[in-house]
Amino acid sequence: MCKSRAENKMTSSQNGQVVRQMMWLMDHIFKYTNFGIVSLIHGDFFIRQVTYPFYYFLIEHLEKYYRSRNRKWIVLFPEGGFLRKRRETSQAFAKKNNLPFLQHVTLPRLGATQVILKTLVAPQENGTPAGGDAVIKESKSKGLQWVIDATIAYPKGEPIDIQTWILGYRQPTVTHVHYRIFPIKDVPAEPEALSQWLYQRFIEKEDLLTHFYETEVFPEASFSLSS
Repeated sequence: MCKSRAENKMTSSQNGQVVRQMMWLMDHIFKYTNFGIVSLIHGDFFIRQVTYPFYYFLIEHLEKYYRSRNRKWIVLFPEGGFLRKRRETSQAFAKKNNLPFLQHVTLPRLGATQVILKTLVAPQENGTPAGGDAVIKESKSKGLQWVIDATIAYPKGEPIDIQTWILGYRQPTVTHVHYRIFPIKDVPAEPEALSQWLYQRFIEKEDLLTHFYETEVFPEASFSLSS
């Protein structure tokens, strides 16, 4: 998610500045990897368990490290965990709730996404928050303006495992990334509608990855920007 569309386009010389303006939300296990201490100093947020205190701590963290440091990007993995660990649980949930069977991705969780939208999305001109009942302290802040949806395809469908992250080494490989951009005003605020919106995005990711692993390329013009 980011504050302006202009910030989506960058040259290599701007990459360092973007990294400084970015906050990551990630599983707590990454705290113990080779980049864990850097992430701590940088002000990233580690998720251990999605419970009520988690939401309070995340809101507090966003105020302390995102707003005060004038961050403009926030990176979130709505799946909430590693594919191999969550796939079986996700598929059982999908079967129980009459949702599609997913193999390459898992169904996303609502919690952190909803907190971010409520906290960092500014009210629209009509006074209705684009992503929820956000309380915007900076009167000049426009808040988050875009959701950038990234779908990552790994060679042979084998993502990097935690052992590789800890060791900090893997044989050179090509990783493919498919991007789509959604205006924040098109993202629902109400929890049930937001859940369905997220589910649809991940169902589309499943189709994208199925196509990629069959053809080794992502389909062209798969979806419109506002789909």
